[in-house]
Amino acid sequence: MKHLFAFGILLLFTAKAISQDTFSIVALDTITGEIGSAGASCLDGSQIAGGAIIISDILPGRGAIHTQAQWNPTNQANARLRMEEGLSPTEVVAWLKTHDVQGAFAWINRQYGVVDFDPQGHPRSAAITGTSCYAWKGHKTGVNYSIQGNILLGSQILDSMEARFLASTGPLSDRLMACLQGANVPGADSRCLQNGTSSLSAFLRVAKPGDLDDSLSLDLNVPSLPTGMEPIDSLQRLYNHWKTTIGTTEPGLERLQIFPNPANGWMTVVLKNQDGFLEMFDMMGRSVFFKTIVSGENRLAPTLLAGVYFARITIEGRAATTHKIIWRQ
Repeated sequence: MKHLFAFGILLLFTAKAISQDTFSIVALDTITGEIGSAGASCLDGSQIAGGAIIISDILPGRGAIHTQAQWNPTNQANARLRMEEGLSPTEVVAWLKTHDVQGAFAWINRQYGVVDFDPQGHPRSAAITGTSCYAWKGHKTGVNYSIQGNILLGSQILDSMEARFLASTGPLSDRLMACLQGANVPGADSRCLQNGTSSLSAFLRVAKPGDLDDSLSLDLNVPSLPTGMEPIDSLQRLYNHWKTTIGTTEPGLERLQIFPNPANGWMTVVLKNQDGFLEMFDMMGRSVFFKTIVSGENRLAPTLLAGVYFARITIEGRAATTHKIIWRQ
């Protein structure tokens, strides 16, 4: 999230004492190639510009990083650089632990959650919780997600978030929203118990392959609210509105077909009743093939290296659906 770094440097010395951003998730969708980031904190825009969203950094097509607990903009920028260089989540976390901008032992005050796709398209995750983060603190990781939190009411907050995420179905955005609802209890961030809310600010972000860093397919933020209003509920309302106005799947796409998969140098795209475009992206989110497609069968033979790609079908200017394609020569 590069646009946050500029003002983040200015905020460092005023915010570091309070920037214990609290509960969050980074996650991947291995079918669509989507990358998600969501979280909340008992800090809002009056304390740190943008609220909890300042911890979030997504690299479309590659991965996502949350740097929280005494958030530091230089550490966050360094984490992005390491991921851009090709380090795995485990390697990114290890690098941050030994290269903290504030010294060799400063990592004990930090909390990191990282996910990415490896060069073969497989999901990876890693997390670390410093021993000096405020209790309750901890993290939970799975193959395609990392959930972390500090200054929590207790371990039940992360347990509930993980259970909601794993039990939810539908697109990644639905699962991320369900995860946050798992922490929608007064005092989830224990500093907010007297306020009667889980937090003071919340965000939800999803990047599709090919999205730009500052133009994600879904980017919702509740930076602050009047006293006593629940930001996760407000975020849910924003998300519900987004789904009905922007996030609706185009009609007819349930009949879309792409085969064979794995593809051996060619593939057929079947699109019924509509024309559109197909664009393919590599694992770094770079566009590698673009083609107009018409209603019916479209046999395509893009010149691609063997590997994993994401094929996005767009109808009338709207990115409608994305499929993972294994390409063989």
